[in-house]
Amino acid sequence: MLAAPAPAQELRGHGGPVRAVAVSADGQFALTGSFDQSAILWRLSTGSAEKVLRFHQGAVNAAATVNGIGFATGGEDGRIALWQGDANEPARVIEGHKGQVSALAVSPEGGSIASASWDETLRVTSLADGSARVLEGHKGPVNGVAFAPGGAVVSSGYDATLRIWPAGDGPARIVTLPAPLNGVVVAPDGEIAVAAADGRLRLFGPEGEARAEIEIGQTPLIALTLSADGATIAAGGLRGQVALIDRKARAIRATLLGPGLPVWSLAFLPGGKELLSGGADRLVRRWNAVTGEHIGTVVPRAGEDVLAAFQGERGAQVFRACAACHTLAPADGNRAGPTLHGLFGRRIATAPGYAYSDAFRTLDIVWSKETVAKLFELGPNAYTPGTKMPEQTIGSAEDRQALVQWLEKVTR
Repeated sequence: MLAAPAPAQELRGHGGPVRAVAVSADGQFALTGSFDQSAILWRLSTGSAEKVLRFHQGAVNAAATVNGIGFATGGEDGRIALWQGDANEPARVIEGHKGQVSALAVSPEGGSIASASWDETLRVTSLADGSARVLEGHKGPVNGVAFAPGGAVVSSGYDATLRIWPAGDGPARIVTLPAPLNGVVVAPDGEIAVAAADGRLRLFGPEGEARAEIEIGQTPLIALTLSADGATIAAGGLRGQVALIDRKARAIRATLLGPGLPVWSLAFLPGGKELLSGGADRLVRRWNAVTGEHIGTVVPRAGEDVLAAFQGERGAQVFRACAACHTLAPADGNRAGPTLHGLFGRRIATAPGYAYSDAFRTLDIVWSKETVAKLFELGPNAYTPGTKMPEQTIGSAEDRQALVQWLEKVTR
């Protein structure tokens, strides 16, 4: 009899930080979202990418499992997409937010999806009829959302408040904390855990009463998840550490050490014995959540510096500000911005596989040394209205010239 294949150790395919991870209820599939504007559907038994999903105009920040449908993604464009099977297009799109969607949660009975946004609101949308309840009160980006037993909604925000919204009408119970808050989870018994920018995990009762505080590290906690049985909390930070916390014991029982880069997303597999982590190095790693050991070898380095070979070239040094969003080689694909391979002579908004905004598609620009230099002389907002590119200019004409000459050489 042939042995079953070992599960894939790493999932490789994204061109940017992996901002979101969700696992199907049967543990066969995962959906990941990235700063590269794509979501990828993975078969976990083989580690193969079943489908690359491109819909959002901007980073895919959130993912959730929706039983009976498949997965949901939330994006920088303020939209939520529901994906069914391996379809290329969403089965349904939910709109309403005026800022990027930062977190998603599905109600225990599966009838509603809650979304947190940087527009300072939460929306609880019925999956049956699309009606939405809007929850307002946060004074800044809302970074986390979860459902509590009984239908209450719990949220965490940059305004350093934890808010417990009743299932019916009525004001939220507000708990103010010493630091901005990121992720939030709620256990089956109603206990709330929230990750804070001061590196501490804080636990509260169902009514917001403080119960415990656990120091995870000195840097912000930016990812949080809970095993289905509520026994184990996983919290990830900016320096790449992931702490596995025994919730009942209020103690860290293992620390997962990756390559030292931020961990942006976490998800347990069914049963709670394995964990997926998505990081700034574009990889999804698989961990044994019992022993704390990585499944496969972790290479303890910050990643390859693709510009090291061009040390001393002024154009390469100027390009460093662009390297997080754009690749140069054909094999590296798109990230948050399109690949620059083959840039010169290419009409704007035509790089293969990249989701451009509608405004960008209407522009009449062909990229040349002159037009690229003009982009950085005037700034993206002025030269290419409708762009999602960060605003930056290069004031020195010599630096602009060095950049375009270097790009012409390395993007052929």
